[in-house]
Amino acid sequence: MDAVRVALLREVLAGTEWLGATRRFAGALRGSVVTHGGGLLLLGTPEYEPWHLAAHLMDEAAWSGTPELAPTLVRHDARPTDPAHLAVGPGRIETARRGETLLVVAPGDSQALLERVHTARRAGVTILTLSTTADDALTTMAHETLTVAEGAELDLDTVQHLVSAATGENGPSPRGGRRFRDRLARLAETVTAPPPTPW
Repeated sequence: MDAVRVALLREVLAGTEWLGATRRFAGALRGSVVTHGGGLLLLGTPEYEPWHLAAHLMDEAAWSGTPELAPTLVRHDARPTDPAHLAVGPGRIETARRGETLLVVAPGDSQALLERVHTARRAGVTILTLSTTADDALTTMAHETLTVAEGAELDLDTVQHLVSAATGENGPSPRGGRRFRDRLARLAETVTAPPPTPW
C-alpha cells in the first residue's frame, strides 16, 4: 500500500478510533527503537509471518532517515541455508537483551510464542503486540498493544499498513518527516492532476 492509498484510507477512517490508535502504537514503537537504539525484532506466529510489515518498516526506515526502524524478521522455520536476512530463527528472541524492542504480530492463537516472549521481557526487552485477541497472556506481557478484534472495521493487514506509515512519520526527525510529506505530496499531485490537454 503506497502513501496515497494510506492517505485515502485515513480520510475514510477520519472520525473513527483507528487513526489515533494506530498513531499511538506507532509512536510507542518508534519511541522505543529510537530511544533505546538496541534494534527491532519482528516476530509472527508459526502460521503467520509478517513479511509485508517487515518490508514496509524497511521502507519507512529509509524514507524517514531512521535506520533503527529497520526490523530483523524472526522466522519460525528459518534454515541456515536461507539468505542471511531470512535465516534468523526463534533462538534470536532468547538472546535478546535490554534496549531491544520486540514487535509481535499474532493473529489467532499465540500460545507457541509465550515462553520466548516471556524470556525476552524478563531480559528487559520492550514488547509490543499487534494481535486479534485483547485479553490473553501475550497482550498481558506487552508494554504496548493494539488489538484488531474479529469483526472490526479493519483487518490486521490494513492496520499494519497504517502503523508502518505512521511509524515513519512520527517522532522528532523533521528531516525525515519532511521527506515523507514531500513524497506524499508528489504522489497526490500525480494521482489528482488533470489529464494533459490534447493539442
